[in-house]
Amino acid sequence: MIETHSLRLTVGARTLVDKLDWRVAPGECWCIIGRNGAGKSTLMRTLAGLRAPDGGTISILGRALADWPLDELAAKRAFLPQSRSDAFAYSAIETVLAARHPYHANRYWEGSDDYLVARDALASMEVLDLAERDVRTLSGGERQRVAIAAMLAQDTPLLLLDEPANALDLAHQSSVMRLLNRLCREQGKTAIMIGHDLGHAHQASSHALLLMGDGEWQAGRVDDVMRAPTLSRYLGHPIEVLEHGARRLFIPVEETE
Repeated sequence: MIETHSLRLTVGARTLVDKLDWRVAPGECWCIIGRNGAGKSTLMRTLAGLRAPDGGTISILGRALADWPLDELAAKRAFLPQSRSDAFAYSAIETVLAARHPYHANRYWEGSDDYLVARDALASMEVLDLAERDVRTLSGGERQRVAIAAMLAQDTPLLLLDEPANALDLAHQSSVMRLLNRLCREQGKTAIMIGHDLGHAHQASSHALLLMGDGEWQAGRVDDVMRAPTLSRYLGHPIEVLEHGARRLFIPVEETE
């Protein structure tokens, strides 16, 4: 679905990611893990085509990212940024309908099935009752769920999500993680997300990419990569991993002075 070859990302004099050879297959759900400033969001923006790499290449479906026309790219990948501003008085349903633009060029969506798609997406995020509300009047968590609904309505095979659980309460964090996992398992979509909750990351994801922030990285299946010694080194804090049934619990160890 998406591949990087010798990818290099820098900020000023710092090398964040170096020689990243990474392949993400259809149906896989990846989490990107690292401490603050390790380059997670920089990598995500680069994968989305919003930032040029400082070296190496990225391809989607075997085609160089730079060669994709924007309208065609919008039908292949959707991007949920970490933060955004809702500057205009759009309703929630209008916000989600706007995500259908890759399929209509300069035509409008009245009379098509887009309203059904948009309503289904809002319902999946439990915000259908807010469809006619001005998005600027919604809470942070409600706006986040509308934004995720818009991504779902865009209906792309590749989903790039920078902290999708941001501003969500515990129940909706869990439901979003389950939804992403289900989209990958049942519909063959590919998801790449950034998150700080290791438990949710392990539960929802099939694979993990760890970033050290100095160019070093490690990638693999979550059960192989998300282990206490490795996570402790990449996160810069000791982590204890406990097995609880089929789940893993990740506990920060209290350091003694």
